Amino acid sequence: MARLALAGMGDEEIGASVTTVAGVEFVCDPMGALYCEADGLLVVSDLHLEKGAAFARRGQLLPPYDTHATLKLLARVMDRYRPKLVVSLGDNFHDRVGSALMPQDCRALIVEMARGRDWIWITGNHDPDGVSGLPGTVAESLGFAGLTFRHEPAKGAEKGEVAGHLHPAATLRRREKSVRRPCFAADGDRLIMPSFGVMTGGLDLAHVAFRGLFDHSRLIAHMIGKERVYPVSYSGLKG
Repeated sequence: MARLALAGMGDEEIGASVTTVAGVEFVCDPMGALYCEADGLLVVSDLHLEKGAAFARRGQLLPPYDTHATLKLLARVMDRYRPKLVVSLGDNFHDRVGSALMPQDCRALIVEMARGRDWIWITGNHDPDGVSGLPGTVAESLGFAGLTFRHEPAKGAEKGEVAGHLHPAATLRRREKSVRRPCFAADGDRLIMPSFGVMTGGLDLAHVAFRGLFDHSRLIAHMIGKERVYPVSYSGLKG
C-alpha cells in the first residue's frame, strides 16, 4: 500500500477524499486511515502487528520489521490529525500472543501515541482476546456518533456501520490497462476500511465476500494512489 505523509492539513493538500457514513463526514487519508474532524476520531483497521514474528513462530521466516514500519506510519497519521479518540478495528495483532510478545521499543511507540487520548482496540478474528499490557480499552464493537464500529461487516446491519476485515481493493480497467489499489469502500450507509498494516494484502470488491454488503449504484471505491485518494464509482471500475 502506498501511504505517503504529505505536507499540510487541508484535504486537497494531503490528497484525501471525503465521504459520509449515515450522514457523518470522514476524510479518507492516503495512508489508509479514516478521520472525522467533528469528533476528533481517527480510525484504522487490520494493523496485523507482529505478523512477521507470528510467521517465524510457525517456522516461516519473514523480515521482522513490519510492526515498527506500521507503527511509524500510524504515528505520522496521528501527528497530522492529532485525534482525541483512536479506534483500531480488529486484527490489531496477527495472532493471540502478538501483543504480549511485542518488542519493548514497539510497545513504547504505542504508549507514546496513546498518551492524552482515548484508544479503543476492537477485537478481530486474529486477536479475539484483545491486547495485553497496552493502554486503551478492548471491546467487541463500539457505538459512537450514531455509528457502529466493528471488525467484520454484518450483512443486514443497520445503517452506519464502519468495519474492516475484508481488506478491500479495487481494480480500475481502461482498455488494455488495469490498476489495482487498496481502497475505502463506501455507499453512504456502510464503509469498509482498507488494511493499514504494511504486510497485508487486499481482496477485490468483485469478490463474493462483498456480496450483499453494498448498494452498487451508490458504491464508491476511494482508491489509494501514490500521492492521493481517487474516488471511483463501482460502475466506473469496469471501464
